Amino acid sequence: MAEVSVQNVTKKFGTLKALDDVSMDFPDGGFFGLLGPSGSGKTTLLRAIAGFIFVDGGTIRIGEQSVEHVPVEKRDIGMMFQNYALFPNMTVADNIGFGLRVRKVGAAEERRRIGEALELVQLAEHGQRKPHQLSGGQRQRVALARAIVTNPRVLLLDEPLSALDKALRVDMQIELKRIQREIGITTIFVTHDQEEALTLSDKIGILKDGRMTQAGPPRDVYNAPNDIFSATFLGDANILSGSGATDDLRRNEEADIRMPQGFDGKSTLVVRPENMSISLTKPDQEGLSKLKATVVQRVFAGAMATCILQSGGNTIKVIARDQEFPDLSEGAQVWVSWPQDKTIAIPAN
Repeated sequence: MAEVSVQNVTKKFGTLKALDDVSMDFPDGGFFGLLGPSGSGKTTLLRAIAGFIFVDGGTIRIGEQSVEHVPVEKRDIGMMFQNYALFPNMTVADNIGFGLRVRKVGAAEERRRIGEALELVQLAEHGQRKPHQLSGGQRQRVALARAIVTNPRVLLLDEPLSALDKALRVDMQIELKRIQREIGITTIFVTHDQEEALTLSDKIGILKDGRMTQAGPPRDVYNAPNDIFSATFLGDANILSGSGATDDLRRNEEADIRMPQGFDGKSTLVVRPENMSISLTKPDQEGLSKLKATVVQRVFAGAMATCILQSGGNTIKVIARDQEFPDLSEGAQVWVSWPQDKTIAIPAN
């Protein structure tokens, strides 16, 4: 296994700068997520680490080796593609062993490793089946087994669960984490699913327009975003306009905003929807920020519900268990409140 380090990497396609001075470290044995909108550079970064493309500048290191100009077949990485890329005419066992045969591993060793890989992904009884005889989740496990059977130093996953339905995707998140922990391999995966990134990752990196906007443990990035893009891309966020240089939201008959630590008079205030509560009367507890608001819509989604409100120029979402909301109708006047320490101050720059 190996640590991966990306430092000041740039990559252009014509005039488009797909990666712009990107740096991030991936310590040995960790599980790391790269996420961002379409065109942000996350897949380009993964392909650069894999060796499918060469970068124009910067360094990529796997272990002690600089690999930015090393071809893909010499980087000792395992790669799992979004569409799995299984050979339909081969059995499950032959698909898993393909990389071993390319490396001219002996027949006995090949059988042993294939057997271990099948056990690891819990498909020991499926070795002689063809891919079309498997479910989507089983094909995903075969592709994963093929990627790890060669004992690579690094495992790279490109949208590994995107082809699965929601229920199966949740189950496979648990399995993928278990397998990664069991073999201890440094794993980097690309996803557009924020919940998936938060669930699986020890560390995440958020990209936008080829630049890394923020990187760190998921809880830290979620609770302390360093810019508006990171705040709104990773989960829902209420942006309180008027909370910057003006005093519009600080104290008046319809607002009582308690400023957080670090507020410099120009910061933008952000509050996560799950940290807000709704009441029919103005709360009188100390240490709460409060806003008078009008109910626009209430959205039921099973155990959880979302209430959308309007307060001045702000559209506010509140997320809670459905039974925690009072009986609200469209147009009702309510109060929204949240603890002072749940307000995030994002610097103006």
